[in-house]
Amino acid sequence: MARRGIALALTLLGGLSLLLGSLGATAATAQSEDGAVFVVDVSGEIDRGIGPYLSRVIDDAEAAGASAVLLEIDTPGGLLDATLEIRNTLLSSPVPTLSYINRDALSAGALIALSTERIYVAPGASFGAATPVVGTGQPADEKVVSALRAMFRATAEDKGRDGQIAAAMVDDRIEVEGVVGAGELLTLTDSEALEVGFAEARADTRADALAEAGLDGREVIETAPSLAERLVRFLTSPLLGSLMFTLGVFMIIGELFAGGVGIGTAIGAGLLGVFFYGHLLAGLTGWEDVVLVVVGITLILVELFVIPGFGVAGLLGITSLLGGGFLAMTGRDWDFVSGAQIASTAGTLLVTFVVVGAAIITGLVLLSRRRDDGETPRVSRAMTPKGGTGRRRGWLRWFGDGDVLAGEDDEEVADPSHPPSPSLIAKQGAIGTALSDLRPAGVADFEGHRIDVVTEGDYIATGERVEVIRAERYRRVVKRAPGGQAADGPTESPAEPVPTGD
Repeated sequence: MARRGIALALTLLGGLSLLLGSLGATAATAQSEDGAVFVVDVSGEIDRGIGPYLSRVIDDAEAAGASAVLLEIDTPGGLLDATLEIRNTLLSSPVPTLSYINRDALSAGALIALSTERIYVAPGASFGAATPVVGTGQPADEKVVSALRAMFRATAEDKGRDGQIAAAMVDDRIEVEGVVGAGELLTLTDSEALEVGFAEARADTRADALAEAGLDGREVIETAPSLAERLVRFLTSPLLGSLMFTLGVFMIIGELFAGGVGIGTAIGAGLLGVFFYGHLLAGLTGWEDVVLVVVGITLILVELFVIPGFGVAGLLGITSLLGGGFLAMTGRDWDFVSGAQIASTAGTLLVTFVVVGAAIITGLVLLSRRRDDGETPRVSRAMTPKGGTGRRRGWLRWFGDGDVLAGEDDEEVADPSHPPSPSLIAKQGAIGTALSDLRPAGVADFEGHRIDVVTEGDYIATGERVEVIRAERYRRVVKRAPGGQAADGPTESPAEPVPTGD
């Protein structure tokens, strides 16, 4: 009786399992048969905006219970890292994926088509020619070719296609009897794709392709990239990315070096935020890149304000900055990054960094000379703080003090009750006393006025006498004056200190 009871229980349990499986299969079939078809346009060059776009569409299609996602492909190829992201998205898609090649799926387009479950071709379509090349048009190095050849083979085999034929699209040394000989890079026509089993059927239109797939009569939902996905295409170009990154860094460091945190810091942080946002959406960057940039800026500021001279901290800061920017622009798939691509990205970033830095320094020098010659236009009311004193804070001080730039008859900035401007007191050759350690930046006393000063890298202790050797826009460059330590130490004037922007 016990054995019969156990057998009966197992039979009932098995029947219940079959019933639940049948209900689940019925539900899945209903979703597949009744759902809409989402269409993704993959035309033109493959860039970093298509990956996030496709991922979003697949998520939307899954949520809507779609029958399939159809990729309409017509591309000569594009960026390899973007293509790898698309390939991974397609292979892990919970929604059935189809490709309609109308008319070309070359290079990167071939891997995208191979990543879908079924392929349909338009008359006259071509499919293949996927040897990776660098920016100069030359073939990539063997490491990249080998990795991509294996990826083509694995992708094709995952979808039940001949992996050797797929590999022949990447490497012209592969020979497939009856398909391609040695020394020939494989590109399939529509007829050849049908013969080797890489395409399901020929279709004159997208509607014909859906009919061949048994999806005719389904609702077709046209999709398009969102604003953020379109921005990714724009923001991840190497030149623009390097420019935004460099300007952002210089704006932040320049603002802090000027002694304030204001609009310059906000603009710099915004540029860096946009740079990392675009590369994060493209799947190229991670938090470690952001950390490297923050560490780099911190080390440079430590070098400027804490450690005398320019040494290890400054070099490490610049290295950390450039390393963070480089990693954010190259991504993480190092097997598919050629030496030429590394050199190109690093060169673009380094050249942009040097050129922008040189342009900023040159501009500041020219502005200083124009101010000294009295050629600079009068100060705008919008560029002076409330109160009409003409003194500026933060990055605005790079353009000089309003009291100096304005003419004597400028009523917008003149204030007879205001004490004499420090810029008129601490001229070149003026002697003062260090009120703080200069490491190299600090404060010195000139005729009873506290003036922000900076050395050329030397360390000057509190109490030592200093001499102004250059009177520049927003700072005074000093050196240790003859006589060294002040006899009575630093002196503080009882007069009201003149605002310096700190």
